[in-house]
Amino acid sequence: MRSIGEMARDSGLGVSALRFYDGAGVLVPDWVDPVSGYRWYGPGQLDEARLLAHLRRAGMPLADIRLVTAGWSGSDAALVLKLLSEHLLRLERGLCDARHAFSTVRALLDARETPMSSTFAHPHTPAVRLTVSAPGLAAALDAVRFAASTDPELPMLGGVLFDAEGGTLRVVATDRFRLAVSATAVTGGEYDGSRVQAVVPSPLVDAMRALLGAEGSAELRIEGDGVVLEAGDRQAGGRCGGTGFPDYRRLSRLPAGRRASVDVPAFREALVGGPVRSQVREQDGAAYDVSVLEVTDGGTVSVREHASPGDRVGVNRAFLLEALAAADRDRLVLEAGTGPRPLTISRGDDEETYSMLMPVLVED
Repeated sequence: MRSIGEMARDSGLGVSALRFYDGAGVLVPDWVDPVSGYRWYGPGQLDEARLLAHLRRAGMPLADIRLVTAGWSGSDAALVLKLLSEHLLRLERGLCDARHAFSTVRALLDARETPMSSTFAHPHTPAVRLTVSAPGLAAALDAVRFAASTDPELPMLGGVLFDAEGGTLRVVATDRFRLAVSATAVTGGEYDGSRVQAVVPSPLVDAMRALLGAEGSAELRIEGDGVVLEAGDRQAGGRCGGTGFPDYRRLSRLPAGRRASVDVPAFREALVGGPVRSQVREQDGAAYDVSVLEVTDGGTVSVREHASPGDRVGVNRAFLLEALAAADRDRLVLEAGTGPRPLTISRGDDEETYSMLMPVLVED
């Protein structure tokens, strides 16, 4: 017998997907503990679960999945092949429509200058020199570095965005599942205030951070596809990353949600010692712990085993602990909304520094 976690790991289906297919009557576990409600699957159900995982990745509708699994169980190969062929035809037609739509989008993009691409440094733009506080930039980088992607398939996210505009230099990092933003003031330099961006690869970010001390200033130079940070008589420089970094300003425009002020040491202790739910990432099969937070209209937040759907938000516990550490405050403000809205962690008195964590679906 396999537990639901073991079945998720071995089949490629997430725990939430297994619960869904149980509720839908498609893959019902062989035995459910009458006391705990925990699901157990028999050895013969692994192949069926793997079949479901592949059908799900192929985007087959649930009604057709029911018929395929029924045919699979009844050894009706003709029915299964017919359903698969029909679904493949739908996918091919959809792909044709999608190609046409993307061609239209490319034509529209070619016809106008996009804000994100126009603000990245170009080999023919004049050099930009920004003078900033060394400890200020160090603090900003410390607040965002944890959120930079390590996925080799997303090289445009494998670094920190340096975004200068007016009198502010913002630094931003994201791996799609979390986003972190911080800022420091531009105090001088050769700079007209127009918006300039450069994605600095993570190894170079770390080298730059090592130059920044507890006092003094630093100069950031951006020219073409190169970037250099100079602090005192030392400097670190290299090539910028490619374009394609998402527009974080649009991602962070959210309606107001429920806010709660938390005592960080106590909240961290509650997270570490509190209940968690084990989840398995469908894209790579990696297991991680999910904490269920209950954020109420009264301004309180607590770690729960169960909470009402309207008040709860599930988050990757390790990601949340990293965000709390990076914020570097004894008190922080958590803001949550309903639905798939991210959880926002901010300092309250510093609107320029915050991080956002994508929620994790939790089911009772």
